[in-house]
Amino acid sequence: MFTMKLLLVFLFSGLITGCRGNSSCTLPPKLLLVSFDGFRADYLHNYEFPHLQNFIKEGILVEQVKNVFITKTFPNHYSIVTGLYEESHGIVANSMYDVITKKHFSDINDKDPFWWNEAVPIWVTNQLQENRSSAAAMWPGTDVPIRNTTPSYFMNYNPSVSFEERLSNVSTWLSNSNPPVTFATLYWEEPDASGHKYGPEDKENMRRVLKEIDDHIDRTKVYNKLKTCDPHMNVYLKEDIPARFHYQHNDRIQPIILVADEGWTIVLNKSSPKLGDHGYDNSLPSMNPFLAAHGPAFHKGYQHSTINIVDIYPMMCHILGLKPQPNNGTFGHTKCLLVDQWCINLPEAIGIVIGALLVLTTLTCLIIIMQNRLSGPRPFSRLQLQDDDDDPLIG
Repeated sequence: MFTMKLLLVFLFSGLITGCRGNSSCTLPPKLLLVSFDGFRADYLHNYEFPHLQNFIKEGILVEQVKNVFITKTFPNHYSIVTGLYEESHGIVANSMYDVITKKHFSDINDKDPFWWNEAVPIWVTNQLQENRSSAAAMWPGTDVPIRNTTPSYFMNYNPSVSFEERLSNVSTWLSNSNPPVTFATLYWEEPDASGHKYGPEDKENMRRVLKEIDDHIDRTKVYNKLKTCDPHMNVYLKEDIPARFHYQHNDRIQPIILVADEGWTIVLNKSSPKLGDHGYDNSLPSMNPFLAAHGPAFHKGYQHSTINIVDIYPMMCHILGLKPQPNNGTFGHTKCLLVDQWCINLPEAIGIVIGALLVLTTLTCLIIIMQNRLSGPRPFSRLQLQDDDDDPLIG
């Protein structure tokens, strides 16, 4: 079995000509967020993408974006637009069961605002600003009235709608809307769907595989059986899930979590039609996508090593001039990507400090040497013996 990662995110920032640095300009910037689900970061190195590479050369590239755990489509896409971990925004999986309300959530039953209202996505925040509207082409959650608000323009999810049609709608909304669309987002299933079918070596994407665990089964009995089931599967009680997963403090998270080793998958029988999957430990490089961005807000030809997926949200809010909702992201992690921010990364800081120390050391040595040369030779000193009765040279 091969593993695959979750998504590729493109960020396109637009700025009306003449508005940068002009406080009297009332036209807000525009931002387009695009996700190609299942686009692994290593695809950039293993396959040829001439148009994408040209796009990257004119903008920025973050080589590894660390997804939230679990590395599934719905949780990570909601983390991008809220800047929150799953335990905070409530979309904890592609398939969920709420023990209190007995409600079920899945990718075909996701329209109940109950699941989405624990967070405020950026398209809602954007529309709360005067003279702004949002648009969406099938990004998870955009066809749901979250906090009683949907984007002004959106498409109900339908996987049969082509990428070209989605893009055409978004382009129209960005160009011809009043109030103007300042934030738009587009989701595309490929190469996710094909990756599940053919495996990542065929450049294709993935489909959801996690199965819902029955809450009414005795968890201790199930846990004891599962933990000895296979050496390639880690089994966690909810209260014992590693803190680095940020996947514990939400009632919708199931009481027992199974995590397969990389290269293995968990199935109900011995046969599986998939040659690739995701949902694994988010520290694995194979679970990491990349981020490419282009536009006046971003540096040209700049590359950055890594950020967390929740860091994208505060960066988008900064570009749009929005006050971000409380989130788990760190804007400082993305400052180096933006032309209006000054930043220095740790390796550069270490290099500057070491370089400064070397210069100071060299200057100090030169000063000491010069002082010794200018002072000249030391005068000859006689050894004066004490004048007493005993001559030390006479035995």
